[in-house]
Amino acid sequence: MEEEYQVASVEQQAQRYWQEHQSFKVKENLSKEKFYCLCMFPYPSGQLHMGHVRNYTIGDVIARYQRMLGKEVLQPMGWDAFGLPAENAALKHQVSPAAWTHQNIDQMRAQFKRLGFAYDWSRELKTCDPDYYRWEQWLFTRLYRKGLAYKKNATVNWDPVDQTVLANEQVVDGRGWRSGALVERREISQWFIKITDYAEELLRDLDKLEGWPQQVITMQRNWIGFSKGVSVHFKVVDSKQNLQVYTTRPDTLMGVTYIAIAAEHPLAQQQAADHPELKAFIESCANTQVSEAALATMEKKGMVTGLVAIHPLTQEPLPIWVANFVLMDYGSGAIMSVPAHDQRDFEFAKAYDLTIKTVIQPPAGEPWDYSQGAYTEPGILINSGEFDQLGSAQACEMIAQKLENQGKGEQQTHYRLRDWGVSRQRYWGTPIPIIHCPDCGPVAVPDDQLPVRLPEDVTLTEPGSPLANIPEFYHTTCPKCGQPATRETDTFDTFVESSWYYTRYACPDQTKSMLDDRTNYWAPVDQYVGGIEHAVMHLLYARFFHKLLRDENLVNSNEPFINLLTQGMVLKDGAKMSKSKGNVVAPLPLIEKYGADTVRLFIIFASPPDQSLEWSDSAVEGCHRFLKRLWQFSHTQQTSIMQLNKSDATVHFNWTNTTTETQKYRHTIHQILNQANKDISRLQLNTVVSAAMKLLNYLQKIPTETADYPYLIHEGLTFLLSILAPITPHICHALWSELAFANTIIHSKWPRAAHEALKISEVEWVIQVNGKKRATIVAAPDADEENLLQLVHQNEKAQHALQEMTILKCIRVPGKLLNIVAR
Repeated sequence: MEEEYQVASVEQQAQRYWQEHQSFKVKENLSKEKFYCLCMFPYPSGQLHMGHVRNYTIGDVIARYQRMLGKEVLQPMGWDAFGLPAENAALKHQVSPAAWTHQNIDQMRAQFKRLGFAYDWSRELKTCDPDYYRWEQWLFTRLYRKGLAYKKNATVNWDPVDQTVLANEQVVDGRGWRSGALVERREISQWFIKITDYAEELLRDLDKLEGWPQQVITMQRNWIGFSKGVSVHFKVVDSKQNLQVYTTRPDTLMGVTYIAIAAEHPLAQQQAADHPELKAFIESCANTQVSEAALATMEKKGMVTGLVAIHPLTQEPLPIWVANFVLMDYGSGAIMSVPAHDQRDFEFAKAYDLTIKTVIQPPAGEPWDYSQGAYTEPGILINSGEFDQLGSAQACEMIAQKLENQGKGEQQTHYRLRDWGVSRQRYWGTPIPIIHCPDCGPVAVPDDQLPVRLPEDVTLTEPGSPLANIPEFYHTTCPKCGQPATRETDTFDTFVESSWYYTRYACPDQTKSMLDDRTNYWAPVDQYVGGIEHAVMHLLYARFFHKLLRDENLVNSNEPFINLLTQGMVLKDGAKMSKSKGNVVAPLPLIEKYGADTVRLFIIFASPPDQSLEWSDSAVEGCHRFLKRLWQFSHTQQTSIMQLNKSDATVHFNWTNTTTETQKYRHTIHQILNQANKDISRLQLNTVVSAAMKLLNYLQKIPTETADYPYLIHEGLTFLLSILAPITPHICHALWSELAFANTIIHSKWPRAAHEALKISEVEWVIQVNGKKRATIVAAPDADEENLLQLVHQNEKAQHALQEMTILKCIRVPGKLLNIVAR
């Protein structure tokens, strides 16, 4: 054993051993409990950053720990390989996205291996592989035939920089989630999948996700947006049409003073045909931002249409306006505007000097200044005729009932969630498996013609998809009638690929079907690790896809992920690491200098997994010093521990016959181990490192002359290496071997504290007299007051302190202290 910690050779030897022995390759084993540990797979950018290192180190620690518990552990890795970043990079560097992507995958795979992650590389997958996306296309054809996938013209979010449609979930504060460009509203033909058909189940099953952070559950619940309300019919004067308006606040119906409709509403389009100014205004609304935050703060603009609606209960005429804050894809594209009780309606009414009618007052009659803003809470109805003095809840019921009785409304349940627009007008993605026939219309590609392969020998010269300019791709024949036809040239949103990849890891070599029985052995994922930024995109879509797979009899569970850990960000100087801020710390130079174990140790030690981590160069250096101390201490103990291991003397050693002093030392060692066990079981990984540091410090302080010293150190070092093994696997692999422990540490069991060691027969009690320490005595930890006083009377120092004093009472702190009150 080298005296000094040789980082490079230690880590190379460990990684070579794991690769040669295929240590992390697993198979289905019904005789063992399974554990599926998965981190959200990365986009292959080419270079790891510290966010990657943190995410995947946390997952690796969990996987290695579960393996030491005796479970069959699957931890795979793959690549979310399609998407705009590769396309944009390919444009910049004038190479094909395929070549760029595969080169980056090779680079990142090597970096992952340098970090020692315990992946089953035999299951590696790439979403740009036709053998992978073939089955995605296969599933889409099933959804299309069942009516769960469809194409229609729709007003969509258009990213002018990335030149593609974005789903609502991909618009953040009115901007494209990747480009940051202000999103425009465009009408375009778009493929959708009916996630709304599963809205109720997606919402209901959130209650079953007990292992998910409450914050993520709340975000999904709000995005799905369940509400109960009334669809109110407003008759349009001189028209056969009714305006359908959905409201969750029918108690405010008597306060409606105008109707606002979206620019894309058919009535608005109809009126614009004869009104150039209205047409120009409607066209200007195409750039309206779509986020709720943007709609709440933007300037409210509108134009009167000249149309009039009739209030269903009062028969009052209500002007119909086109307003820029009303969106066609929310509800019916029309709202009943109650400016006294809705802030957006209030701002619009103020801007255009429209009537504001108060119909709700605060419950306790407190004054409300309506000149400053709307009163939006429930209250007591006023100016509402027969409904005056009713509370909001009762008024909602009675007004809804009256509308239904008169055929002017229906009570309805609504969801904020909209169908998922999955087609993208870019090249580097999965081709949508549809053929357009002039006679037969859209036809699903037959199974025996799948996959529809994406041409890869393409060099991009400008943003947008070249597929429509590649005749050999889009020219085909109709599967139904055999006549000339064209392929769909849109590709899938990359979130489609990432919505089911976790199931394919179970059977990546399956060529006859999308999934097989192995998926039901491994799925659902027991522990999923990834960023909270995916709460209403990837995680919602994956939950939806899992239910689609279930309904195709491909999986037999309802949810994809049992437990979810959302790791915190890596910060430097209080800001998130990013290239734009110039504060990125690259992992590879640190690995070269300190080793992967040091980087892993710092990442785990610096912060609880779900909280932000502040980067610190000095803390990294401190972690490296700890590992060097661990190595040096092990070196000093090598001869003794090797002798014990080779003789099996520890197997037959009887701890009950040791001295009180030895039992005291052993008690502390097992206490530290017991706390580490509690912490790792609840994924408080940073305090597991604290326990390891505490244990090393303690072992170094045990006097060498202590009776049974070699046995104490042997047991303590066994525990120390075991609890560090998931975190710093290379050095623990090396020391385990150098100290001649049996097998390798990855085949060892996670240690448990011995019950008899945690129970100690005697402890040191502090004896105080009137609050001042006067002596110490040794007694049982549960000794009562009478027994303690007997020992006090036998203690010379305590007797001297109590000389000529009368004991009034005793205050006993079990196992620690006896305070004698005397005078």
